[in-house]
Amino acid sequence: MTILDAPTPARTPTSPGRLVDLFEYGLASPICLTWELTYACNLSCVHCLSSSGRRDPNELSTEECKAVIDELQRMQVFYVNIGGGEPTVRPDFWELVDYATDHQVGVKFSTNGIKITPDVATRLANSDYVDVQISLDGATADVNDHVRGPGSYATAMRAMQNLADAGFTGFKISVVCTRQNIGQLDEFKAIADRFKAQLRLTRLRPSGRGADVWDELHPTATQQRELYDWLVANGDQVLTGDSFFHLSAYGAALPGLNLCGAGRVVCLIDPVGDVYACPFAIHDEFLAGNVRTEGGFQEVWQHSELFARLRNPQSGGACTSCAFFDSCKGGCMAAKFFTGLPLDGPDPECVRGFGEEALASRGTEAVIPRPDGDHSHRTQPAPRRTGPVPLTLTVRRVDRPPVSACAEDPLADFLPTQPRNYGS
Repeated sequence: MTILDAPTPARTPTSPGRLVDLFEYGLASPICLTWELTYACNLSCVHCLSSSGRRDPNELSTEECKAVIDELQRMQVFYVNIGGGEPTVRPDFWELVDYATDHQVGVKFSTNGIKITPDVATRLANSDYVDVQISLDGATADVNDHVRGPGSYATAMRAMQNLADAGFTGFKISVVCTRQNIGQLDEFKAIADRFKAQLRLTRLRPSGRGADVWDELHPTATQQRELYDWLVANGDQVLTGDSFFHLSAYGAALPGLNLCGAGRVVCLIDPVGDVYACPFAIHDEFLAGNVRTEGGFQEVWQHSELFARLRNPQSGGACTSCAFFDSCKGGCMAAKFFTGLPLDGPDPECVRGFGEEALASRGTEAVIPRPDGDHSHRTQPAPRRTGPVPLTLTVRRVDRPPVSACAEDPLADFLPTQPRNYGS
């Protein structure tokens, strides 16, 4: 592991020997990166971080994707976390998975389960370098389908059963924690245990369509404490990534990366090759470059001005005087940005209450940034919502065929493929 040249830190680390302190300066290559292969999706989840639905006709071609994989191999990136959209609807998805694993780049892909048939599950169970993450946002159909759409719970459960029947143990069940499902944590764990899977909890961010529903869906202060206590009791069996380091201000740090890894150890490549510091911060403010430019991804990762700034340890701003700053590091950059708070201020869900105070002091004239790009099935962005979460259902018009893959049907122009070893 190579650490990039470190600038003079704005604060002296309390424990300079900790790996997390070295991560602040960035690595020569990301530990892992999120790669959204397509915006096409058969669902319309109300909290989708990338506002997915319709395919972008300018998405990277098969050969361009393979060129990126070649770069990742040279940079010794351990694995990629492939998402979307629903990545499995892309016609060359299995070809790219095979290409990555053949080039020593492991693959973890996130899916709603729509393509995980018994044949595909069997092929996946026989692969040593592919992991699967099934999205499930309710331990019961009513809670899950409220945000992910009718029938999505049954689809996910069927996919998990197919994986279990094929002998695929240890696949991941990914849950976005919301106000509606915090009380189901034990039930989620029971589902994971039943399928011999591993539970992964992630934080709801006000990103993509999530910006419209964050006020309604993000956990209450009481639920934040409930989540923290549950993770303290169960964290050694549950994955969290860097989702909940803001909760560390309750006391002991939680398992996982207690640091915002944006531009330091993680980043995002979107379907058209744009590189963002964070999967939850799809906005020009956090756009570092594009893999199609000279030097490709490696040039962006190692030399972009944005990433250089992010790798300078933050001063903490208004949080400097807080005794818990060295634990929570001021919280999530994306959550602050998309709620109109300064990046050197408190997290909007600061458990000490400072975020709530900052939100209240924004004033009616505050400009709240909107996520860039909307690939939703609807043609116009929906206004910010404060009432019950409506479900957006796609109705295919029959009076004329779609003219492109960006038309009403998110799967338009996507033809069935013949994957090398994965079935259909």
